[in-house]
Amino acid sequence: MNLNTIYESDVEEAALDWLADLGYTVLHGPDIAPDTPDAERSIYKEVTLTRRLRDTIAHLNPEVPADAQAEAIRKVLHPDSPALVQNNQTFHQILVDGVEVEYRQSDGTTRSRQIRFVDFDTPQNNDWLAVNQFTVVENSERRPDIVLFINGLPLAVIELKNPTDEKATVLTAFRQIQTYKQEISTLFTYNEAIVISDGLQARIGSLTADTEWFLPWRTIEGEDKAPPAELELEVLIKGAFEKHRFLNYLKHFIVFEETDGGTIAKKIAGYHQFHAVKTAVDTTVHASRPEGEQQCGVVWHTQGSGKSLTMAFYAGSIIQHPQMENPTLVVITDMNDLDDQLFGTFARCQQLLRQTPVQAKNRKHLRERLKVASGGVVFTTVQKFFPEGEETRFPQLSDRRNIVLIADEAHRSQYGFIDGFARHIRDALPNASFIGFTGTPIELTDRNTRAVFGDYISVYDIQQAVDDGATVPIFCQVPLTEVRGLRKR
Repeated sequence: MNLNTIYESDVEEAALDWLADLGYTVLHGPDIAPDTPDAERSIYKEVTLTRRLRDTIAHLNPEVPADAQAEAIRKVLHPDSPALVQNNQTFHQILVDGVEVEYRQSDGTTRSRQIRFVDFDTPQNNDWLAVNQFTVVENSERRPDIVLFINGLPLAVIELKNPTDEKATVLTAFRQIQTYKQEISTLFTYNEAIVISDGLQARIGSLTADTEWFLPWRTIEGEDKAPPAELELEVLIKGAFEKHRFLNYLKHFIVFEETDGGTIAKKIAGYHQFHAVKTAVDTTVHASRPEGEQQCGVVWHTQGSGKSLTMAFYAGSIIQHPQMENPTLVVITDMNDLDDQLFGTFARCQQLLRQTPVQAKNRKHLRERLKVASGGVVFTTVQKFFPEGEETRFPQLSDRRNIVLIADEAHRSQYGFIDGFARHIRDALPNASFIGFTGTPIELTDRNTRAVFGDYISVYDIQQAVDDGATVPIFCQVPLTEVRGLRKR
């Protein structure tokens, strides 16, 4: 194929074909514009396809009266805040958790129900649509290249540039998105992912992300990278927007964090985080079964690649897994400052965890928190798992199998089974499962770590992080006199 003959419309057409392959219905924006026979909006300012939304809600919530369904739709279509990011955060919570409505039954009693906007478990129960050249008129008239709708809600925007135009780059597409956010901001009230591409490079990012946090998606099915010959945009679309994966992504891999300056940052997972968590959840479910070996494995993601957030994504996913039956998570570090830092990350992700994590104040407090019948996210330093007074062994606190020990920097010697704290933890929680997260590789001679946690289940090393732009390369300048074989004359 001659690159000189490729136009932006060709890239757009290819993207639509890939989406069609994934099962999306593809429509041309002008064909469903207002004042056309097949119009799906009454005016260009509308960014949701209300008929599709109304039909899906009726399908997913048949037991709820129509007026209560209409009230739920009203809450989505009319956000309360004048600020875009706050409205986006509110919408995300509605998308994931639904909206509670009250209605009067035939016997006169009042009942409350949660209205679902998406069926996260059964993709075919949702309405999947890709629309190109979707015109929106708000502060000005703008036309994003492709908008992806689920149940009439515009959840993703794809902005494309001409691969043969040297001036039209991924950065140009990013700047175009910033213009859209200013001039047709209502569209982004509902946005969960933004894709920018020049036909050669493709990046995915969040509503609040700067250019450095728009990252590639390197794989389709799993952690193995796609062959270099495959186009980045094709890999990203097929990898991130396949129906099962995208629904999982929406539910478990998006968080909002308040920054030191008081602004809200929306953070979405990179491909390495998404697939690491998926693998870790699978191994945890298997390890926690009666026949399981209680070793979930080790996730090695290099420093600076979002390891703490990966741990939070994992915690949120495992908490909601139906086979775990409301598990208790115990997050362990070996230093107070690390405990504080990691606890801070999890505390900012309460919506993802569906509960408020607790930091154990002392050994007594830790023992109280671990005697619960189910549930809970408890942070502790490993030193609190130590016998007190006349005790020769740490007392058993629970024999439940749905307890997961999440160790930060799992390779350190304190986690040894023979003379380390892993022995005391096992005395306290004999049927718990262990998973480790680390930013540095485990030494080959470190048998204790493998005995406690098992082997690697996900590796994302410094070279991969640098290649993806997730972290910056580190250079070390060595004086020539220190290079082997060279001597000062």
